Amino acid sequence: MDTNTILLLLITGLAAGMLSGLIGIGGGILIVPALVYLLVFSQKAAQGNSLAILLLPVGLLGVIQYYKQGYVDWRVVGLVALGFALGSYFGSKLALSLSDLMLKKVFAIILLLLSLKMLFLDKPKKTAEKPSEQAAKIHKT
Repeated sequence: MDTNTILLLLITGLAAGMLSGLIGIGGGILIVPALVYLLVFSQKAAQGNSLAILLLPVGLLGVIQYYKQGYVDWRVVGLVALGFALGSYFGSKLALSLSDLMLKKVFAIILLLLSLKMLFLDKPKKTAEKPSEQAAKIHKT
């Protein structure tokens, strides 16, 4: 691996990690395109490497910071993680059955639709600031 590739990989990881901690993204929305367009990985290789990259460190340090401030509800984490594990298994099987071109298009369409929804369809709502406040609202009803 040459120096340029090493630097691109480090910069990609740094940018994804910073945005992950800043806005709560999983990092894959930056890592996958960076691997595809900067380092010419196939879509499948980029997604596989992104999952491996994010497997443990994805938020370990970020989670610690949010937990210390009271922003982590372990019941929510457990339930979503269970669904995420099952979805990840079946999603990866589906991804491996698609062509690289189709997979790239699916990835782009999902990002586009989510972005458009956030930009134009989200309406301000009164939300609980911390999970403990949210849990109190749920158990109150």
